[in-house]
Amino acid sequence: MQICKVFLTQVKKLLFVSLLFCLIAQTCWLALVPYQRQLSLDSYFFRRSGEVSSRYDFTRRRHMNQTLKLSSNTYNDEPLNKTKGIEYQRENATLLMLVRNWELSGALRSMRSLEDRFNKNYQYDWTFLNDVPFDQEFIEATTAMASGRTQYTLIPAEDWNRPSWINETLFEEALQLMEEKNILYGGSKSYRNMCRFNSGFFFRQKILDPYDFYFRVEPDVEYFCDFPYDPFKVMRQNNKKYGFVITMYEYEDTIPSLWEAVEEYLEETESADVDMESNAFGFVSNFDFIGKSFGVIDSNSGYNLCHFWTNFEIGDLNFFRSEKYIRFFEYLDSKGGFYYERWGDAPVHSIAASLLLKKDEIIHFDELGYKHMPFGTCPSAYYLRLQQRCLCDSNHPDNIDLNVISCLRRWWKDGSGKYFLKHDS
Repeated sequence: MQICKVFLTQVKKLLFVSLLFCLIAQTCWLALVPYQRQLSLDSYFFRRSGEVSSRYDFTRRRHMNQTLKLSSNTYNDEPLNKTKGIEYQRENATLLMLVRNWELSGALRSMRSLEDRFNKNYQYDWTFLNDVPFDQEFIEATTAMASGRTQYTLIPAEDWNRPSWINETLFEEALQLMEEKNILYGGSKSYRNMCRFNSGFFFRQKILDPYDFYFRVEPDVEYFCDFPYDPFKVMRQNNKKYGFVITMYEYEDTIPSLWEAVEEYLEETESADVDMESNAFGFVSNFDFIGKSFGVIDSNSGYNLCHFWTNFEIGDLNFFRSEKYIRFFEYLDSKGGFYYERWGDAPVHSIAASLLLKKDEIIHFDELGYKHMPFGTCPSAYYLRLQQRCLCDSNHPDNIDLNVISCLRRWWKDGSGKYFLKHDS
């Protein structure tokens, strides 16, 4: 009996240990299965991520990146490595910003965005214009942010200030009237100086004399996508004189007599500088159907109010320096509309380009994502947005391209049309 009791006790202990081992093994197995599944998922996602990240390496040309400045956003693990990659060939061009000292933070945001998306590869010069001297903080901060050379200039008073022939009484009355009507910048004197300067004097600044092209940049703008090409090179190779990304309707209350002045200019010059057979006059004068609808903006003149949004523009300085453009500007300027009304540089540039250039000398950069409050533009092609690492939604309400207030479809119809082939640089 005693032997049997001992045997049963040992068997119980053995069974208990076996059960305990089974419980431990089961617990480990239950814990290991999710871990194995997680490893499998991680492996899958790492593989998919690698495929996506390398899919566009050739077109992004990362393998050709040269050493980047510390101010630039870089995916290079060794940004201080002095090994040189390919050197991108620069055009005779500059990035141009009209800016005040107090706009420094906005200027830096715009610079950072454009450097990361484009200029880190090319290191184009940055040129800054101001109607007062730049302070040391502005110069130091923008120099540190730029990948290329920076230069600063003071705009001469005669190019910026209100001309002496403006009737001050009429001017003050116009300011008060526009302010009462809540017209955007209607009561601003400095805004009028800026519009007149950008219309007829920016290209006369001596600091720009060495250049052929400029890229206008404003504070607090954002560039959503990597540039797939050098737009300056595209301009030169394709004989383009003016480039834009957004086109929309102008506020008619700011330019009630502008078109009348344009018609007088055409009549007095007998359209000597204008070729109606090849220009884009229809873009600014047609009111007919676009697709299945008329334009939504009513105009009280022969101007349909379509204009290129000039806070982003890339232009040939030699076009603006030309005698025909200067004749056009000086005729308009003599009417006083920059001050008695509130003519903007956008409709002035747009009408001038539409009249004085050939249709195919104007280019729509439809692959460049861009935002200037409150509107932006984002490439519509999904794989193009992936390829260019775009941070935008083409279906977002702020994307103006096919919005009812956009003139892009008018440009497709009455301008140089819509192109479906990528530009190559």
